[in-house]
Amino acid sequence: MDLLNTLVDKGLRRELPTREEALAVLATSDDDLLDVVAAAGKVRRHWFGRRVKLNYLVNLKSGLCPEDCSYCSQRLGSTTGILKYTWLKPDQASQAAAAGLAGGAKRVCLVASGRGPTDRDVDRVSETIKAIKDQNAGVEVCACLGLLSDGQAERLRDAGADAYNHNLNTSEGTYGDITTTHTYADRVDTVQKAHGAGLSACSGLIAGMGESDEDLVDVVYSLRELDPDSVPVNFLIPVEGTPLAKEWNLTPQRCLRILAMVRFVCPDVEVRIAGGREVHLRTMQPLALNLANSIFLGDYLTTEGQAGKADLEMIADAGFEVEGTDQVTLPEHRTESAGGGCGSHEAAGCGSHESAGCGSHEGGGVCGTAAAGTGAAAAPAGEPRTDLVAVRRRGAGTDLAPNA
Repeated sequence: MDLLNTLVDKGLRRELPTREEALAVLATSDDDLLDVVAAAGKVRRHWFGRRVKLNYLVNLKSGLCPEDCSYCSQRLGSTTGILKYTWLKPDQASQAAAAGLAGGAKRVCLVASGRGPTDRDVDRVSETIKAIKDQNAGVEVCACLGLLSDGQAERLRDAGADAYNHNLNTSEGTYGDITTTHTYADRVDTVQKAHGAGLSACSGLIAGMGESDEDLVDVVYSLRELDPDSVPVNFLIPVEGTPLAKEWNLTPQRCLRILAMVRFVCPDVEVRIAGGREVHLRTMQPLALNLANSIFLGDYLTTEGQAGKADLEMIADAGFEVEGTDQVTLPEHRTESAGGGCGSHEAAGCGSHESAGCGSHEGGGVCGTAAAGTGAAAAPAGEPRTDLVAVRRRGAGTDLAPNA
């Protein structure tokens, strides 16, 4: 296809595709899907080889969020039955992080529900960052705490944070349909604050909330303009008890097209398959590794993910390798322009998406809330896979061992 040849050439040159080209990727047929994956895979391998970066989420404070994000299981008035607890102590968070690091993760994403941190919250997280870094040499830490006030990003950087995550989630034109307690502009402002403080910015999207192809292209082009080092791509998991519980709009093929479009528009950034990969990609997850170079390991913020051991086997069986702590994630031209921030040594970003106000992305199961491998019988093609959604009952905030 001339379209794909053009997109590969542009991706290798870091040239922005036209909107029409991006929309055309989303409109390709199932017959052309493998060609689309192969083309985007050339761009992925050019910039990132066959490495897969592993990230691990620690939910520092779960539930009880005052924001009304429609996708989020921690939103105001949520009836999802998730774990609810206040701040983990630094040693508890460090212990939780250690499990993921032992499983091969090189980045820990510290997420807390809420509109945004108070100065006392920043102190708490700063203590946690220090505890994790003192006990785990070389670990990267990304914070995801919601909307930032002036000076807070600098304090997190000084405490040792490498990155800050805050997702745009959807297009500016449809943002008000998803959330009313803060604005799209608020989210852009927080990403810019992270950038300005020298933190590696991480910002992504949630697909499957009823948006159009134009909305998807809009948000990805907005992300390209913000220039984060990491773009997590989340696939909505419609959790019972949230306003979007009936929004089962995605197929594995649709998810692959979305990932390919993101790779073409953002060729040299870390594209992470985040929330919902187990639920929506299902057995097609290994194919998606040809498009994205990063995933979360194990469980998510409020829901269960694929077993950590299965993640590692999937990577190896697909012919990829886990990125080591001694390897640099981003291409050299991005690390040089990062000015010593997290982008200078792997810039992954949290990309978590569960907290409503946090800008994390698990809302509605988004963060990858998926209990893959539950042994339940497969639903008929096109039917909602509610059997793959399970509330997390282990790991942080519980007395049970985490899935890592």
